[in-house]
Amino acid sequence: MSYGYSIGVQNYQFDDLKAVMAKVTLAKSGDYLAGVAAETYDERIAARICLAEIPLKTFLQELLIPYETDEVTRLIIVIHDALAFAEISHLTVADFRD
Repeated sequence: MSYGYSIGVQNYQFDDLKAVMAKVTLAKSGDYLAGVAAETYDERIAARICLAEIPLKTFLQELLIPYETDEVTRLIIVIHDALAFAEISHLTVADFRD
């Protein structure tokens, strides 16, 4: 799934949840070397707004690190309580923060 947000006449597109997450953080040299950092302040703000609008359930549907290669991701999926999560799964990141 792709994400996007417009600021003024500039439209910012993010290929997936991983791209949104990479661009919301403060600039770090390693992120620039890896080619994942936001190129401008406005792009970072657009990514943050996109992140705020993403429903929490998306983080279980679009795993940032593949289940097969990451023990923490596997643990989260294995111990996930779907019944308890159902009450908040529809909330966006911003709604949950509030």
